[in-house]
Amino acid sequence: MRLRIGIFDSGIGGFTILNPLLRTRNDMEVFYLADTKRCPYGVKKYQEIRCIAEEICTFYEGKNLDALLIACNTTNACALDILENNLKIPCFDLINSVSELVNKQIVGVLATQTTVNSSYYKNAIISKKENLKIFQQECPEFVPEIEKEKLNFIKLNYLSDLYLGPLLKENIQELILGCSHYPLIYDFLRKKVDPSIKIIDPSTALINKFNKHFAMPKTSCYECISYENVKFFVTSEKDKFSKKVKFWLEINKEIRLVNLRSNV
Repeated sequence: MRLRIGIFDSGIGGFTILNPLLRTRNDMEVFYLADTKRCPYGVKKYQEIRCIAEEICTFYEGKNLDALLIACNTTNACALDILENNLKIPCFDLINSVSELVNKQIVGVLATQTTVNSSYYKNAIISKKENLKIFQQECPEFVPEIEKEKLNFIKLNYLSDLYLGPLLKENIQELILGCSHYPLIYDFLRKKVDPSIKIIDPSTALINKFNKHFAMPKTSCYECISYENVKFFVTSEKDKFSKKVKFWLEINKEIRLVNLRSNV
């Protein structure tokens, strides 16, 4: 029997959870929801994110999910309680998972403005690790650039220098990618920092938690990922999202258009 799993993000960031998850197991039916109409979330106010979280819960009601994987760090930081309390299923989040990957004393966090302002990453890590110095850097322009159909490497180069500069001045030893979109440009960021600095993708810890909670199938580690049991839902521009799915995941899939807001 297949697990019914929801993955939510404002856009394509959730691909950085979907892909590695599908590499570990094939016993799932995945409902991937991207709120493309309101992407990016990282500059929205705290209360607005909480209202959106209510709508996410309404979308997933009736789908009989076994678990929700929260790919959006901003929603994670502002409204995890709403998702957990309303859906009443296991909700696996990035921020509360990442502490198990942190091993050094001086840590940098790249994240959206709203996530940084919440200090959720900082508080979550400090609650489980002692004697840490954590430096946060907001990156307001990363997500809009990554969401473009064609990456502008000149602009990404400029933004990377701009956002990494303050953290590198603090002599960070580890760097957390505190937005699910950022691992999509991992190779680009890797070239910007010293090889001694570990770059942490929180999705690794999230997937580990998920696989510990739900018994793994006997066969694991799949070289060829199957998207047969993945359904994609967006709130706008499904043709554009279809092109992004083809570019990032190298597949052609039906994209379903949904409306999260009853007043629209």
